[in-house]
This record gives sequence, C-alpha cells and structure tokens, in this order.
Amino acid sequence: MNTVELIRKKRNGNELTEQEIQYLITNFTNRKIPDYQFSSFLMAAFLKGMSKQETASLTKAMLYSGKVVDLSSIKGIKVDKHSTGGIGDKTSLILAPIVAAAGVNVPMISGRGLGHTGGTLDKLESIPGFRTDLDLNNYKRIIKKCGVVLIGQTKEIAPADKLIYSLRDVTATVESIPLITGSIMSKKLAEGIDALVLDVKTGSGAFMQKYEDSLALADSLVNTAKAFKKKVIAMITDMNQPLGNYIGNWLEIYESVKVLQGEKVSDLLEVTLNLSGAMIYLGGKAKSIKEGIEISQDLIDNGKAFDKFLELVNLQGGDISYLKNLDKYPKSKIHVELTANKSGYIESMNNYEIGMASLELGAGRITMADKIDPKAGIIFYPKIGDKISKGQIIAELFTDKKEKVEAVKEKLNNAIKYSSKHVKPIKLIHKVI
Repeated sequence: MNTVELIRKKRNGNELTEQEIQYLITNFTNRKIPDYQFSSFLMAAFLKGMSKQETASLTKAMLYSGKVVDLSSIKGIKVDKHSTGGIGDKTSLILAPIVAAAGVNVPMISGRGLGHTGGTLDKLESIPGFRTDLDLNNYKRIIKKCGVVLIGQTKEIAPADKLIYSLRDVTATVESIPLITGSIMSKKLAEGIDALVLDVKTGSGAFMQKYEDSLALADSLVNTAKAFKKKVIAMITDMNQPLGNYIGNWLEIYESVKVLQGEKVSDLLEVTLNLSGAMIYLGGKAKSIKEGIEISQDLIDNGKAFDKFLELVNLQGGDISYLKNLDKYPKSKIHVELTANKSGYIESMNNYEIGMASLELGAGRITMADKIDPKAGIIFYPKIGDKISKGQIIAELFTDKKEKVEAVKEKLNNAIKYSSKHVKPIKLIHKVI
C-alpha cells in the first residue's frame, strides 16, 4: 500500500478499508510512517470524518497494536466504567468498590489529569504508598483476589494510542469523535472486559460542552463497543457544575471515603449510583439498573463497599490508616475561605474556570513538568439553583502557593452568575443509551 495515496483517499472524503487502516496504524506504531505523514492523515480524518466501520477498524488496529489481557481464568462477567472527565468527578473511586462488593469483577485501567479535569490515577496516588504502575501479572493477581483493580496504562496496552495521542495534542486534532472513540475503546477493550458503562459528560466543565457533541460521542462509543460484541450502556451526565463539593486529589479521596461511609452528597451519589447500578446490571447481579442502584446503596449502608475499598488500597500498597483516620493527612500551609460578592440565586457557573482555579492552587498540571500537590484544591459549596447571600462562605481554598490565592478568589467569583429570580436545579442525567 502507498501511504500518500491513503492520505489522499481520506482527504477526498472516501472511506478507507479495514486493511488500509490496519496498514497505517501498524506502520506508524512501528515508526515506518513518519510523524509528518501520519499528522496529515489525522487532519484528513478530522476534517472529513470517519464512518462507523472506519471507527471500528481504527479501534481494532489500535487495540491489537499491543496485548489484549485474557481474564478468562477469572470467573464471572468483567465490567468497567469510563468517564470522559470533569471537575470533581470521583465516581470511579466510589463505584469500583461498590460493584466489586456486589460480586462483579471490575478491571479498571485509568488515566491522569488532562487539561482542566482531574485524573483517577493522580487521586489514587495521593494515598501514601498506593501504586498504579502494576504490571499485567499483578493486575490479574489483584482482581482475582478482591474483584477490583485500578492501574494506569502499561507499555503493552494499546501502544498505538500513546503515539497517536501525542500527535493529536500538537496538531489540533484532539476534538475528533472517531479519534476519541479509537483512543478510549482501544484501551478499554484491551483490559479483558465483557461489558462497559460509559459516562459521557456535557456542559461547561466537559471536553464536549455542547449536548449534541456529547450525544454524538456517546453514540460512537456505543456503536464501537457493539461492533466488538460487548454489552454497553452509556449515560450523558451534566458537568455544568462540580460533581460533589471537593476538587483536588486528596480532597476527592476524602469525599469518596465519606460517601462510602454513608455521607449523603446528593448530586455525587445520584450519578455514582446510576453508574454502579448499570454495572451491576450488566454484570448479571441485578435484573435492572434500578435494582442495581438499590444494591449499591445497601452495600454503602452495610459497610461492605468501604471494606472493599480498604482491601483494594491495601493490596495496591496504600496506607489505609489515612483512610481510617482522614485527619491524619498533611495539611496545606494556606487555608482560605471565599465569600460571595453578591446575593441571588445561582443561575450558572463556568465549570471550566473552576477546574482551572484548582490547577492554579497546585491540584493539577498546567505544564507537563509541573508537580501535583496532592493536598491542594477547593471545597466548592454552591449548586445551580441555590440561594446565596452576600458574605456567605461559598468555597474553601487549600494551597501552599500564597501568591495564587487572590487571583483564584477572583476567578471563582467571576465564574458564578447570579439571578434575582428563582432558578431550577439542573438535571444530572440527561440520557441513557
């Protein structure tokens, strides 16, 4: 095959065959196709789009660029969940032990923070000693032992994805639904799963801010999962405000532990229980999502979900004494309260700016060289529809960066839009597919 001819074919809007896509991915992964040519292909795919069949072929080629984990020796259905990311989105930390406690295997390969969104790996690594860099043998050993494991992408899993993503990042081709689908699904299918629950975010704090784009991505992910004969449920959930109240790595572990211990955080619980209920249903331990939600709540109430979280953390090297005694964790040098600069009903908020504010305090990376401060972040109290009085505490900031505090306070106040009229709370789950 001729690389230039395949680029031209895609540039002209024609459909590539499975063999042609396989040729491009294999030869790029083997470094036989240079970056400048593959960048041209990415831009052509970005501008002209890819069909359902092309997207499935792309996913397949990326999936088989490395190892596909065989979990057939482990009894039962294996179910994972993937979120497209958001602010305060800590659902994986809560639902993974819930679903495992329900008797469903949860093999989860997670990611790091990306842009304004937090990453599950960074959150877990804020627990002293917790290791996410396990090899595939330990990945299998832990899931066999406790029914759940949370690790990062290994070198063996979908190596094409790492190479392609680094190019997409610098060639303005990130926001392509077929390319996003290939990236997500190649990693998820490589885990050895039988079923997948997808949490596709929409709103100001999501990568897909427009609902129609979130819906298109959800449809693409579902179609691709079905092409690989996987059971799949997708939910489009709201990201116009932080999920829960705590934003930042250890802060999100703290809130997750509180929820697993029975604290009612209504928005976080609603989204988490719907996702865990869907996973338990796909795992064959419930007859419906509704029954799965009831099982999830029971496992929180009886303490089994929290016990499973402690077991998981212990097996992956984490010091569970910090989870049993949350106040033991090191404190930020600076703890500042933010008060509302006006009164009214909260009409909307710029959730992207709230995420960026947490990064400024040290909770994420603004450049690749930045080091995350695990204790930094924000406790953000108000929700859309709440009535706020001027001078009321709306957030608490935690940081070691004194010079960032005033700018972050201003950013947060500017992120909130008030109305003099009553505002309805937002709908959290927009659609189930």
